[in-house]
Amino acid sequence: MSGLLDLLNSPMGRQMIQGVAQETGQAEDKTADVLSMALPVLMGAMKKNVSTSGGAEGLMSALSNKHNGSILDDLGGLFGGGVDDAVKQDGAGILGHVLGGRQPAVENALSQKSGMDPGSIAQILKIAAPILMGFLGRQKAQSGISDGSGMNALLGSMLGGQPQGNQSLIHSLIDSDGDGSVLDDVADMVLGSKKKQGGLGGLLGGLFGK
Repeated sequence: MSGLLDLLNSPMGRQMIQGVAQETGQAEDKTADVLSMALPVLMGAMKKNVSTSGGAEGLMSALSNKHNGSILDDLGGLFGGGVDDAVKQDGAGILGHVLGGRQPAVENALSQKSGMDPGSIAQILKIAAPILMGFLGRQKAQSGISDGSGMNALLGSMLGGQPQGNQSLIHSLIDSDGDGSVLDDVADMVLGSKKKQGGLGGLLGGLFGK
């Protein structure tokens, strides 16, 4: 199973980076940085969500139907004439479901670390989210996954592609105080207030040595 960083370094990942950069008018290297930071956060949040039966069922249903991987069949066409608004609307819905009310905090944190404005970050995430879901849908089908525990294992294996040590930081970002609320601590981590050190800043710094 390929990890997320392996995915971004693959031909499909490079095509995604080039297409997203073109669509948003950002440099490819900065776009790659943002995606390398954002995708583990999104997948970590999904992994947290599938720990509940309702969350697992919802994700499994989405990956079996709308997000079955067909979007990956023609990424060139997806980006060729500009990304369709329906794809961006789909991405916005995915982000709202996965990140909830903490989406602006995540976007602002990525903006601070990458130097890219939050509006461009938001556009990148809207385009990347359906592609990530499509990739997960294809992996789910190829692996024959049929239940929440299998989905949890798939997400964990992909997060396992992160550099050693980042996995615990991803978990601390998702729920640093252990109260079960997905991404409820992002704002405190970004602001560096009462929460413990590490978290988002540690995760992003660990990925890029910043």
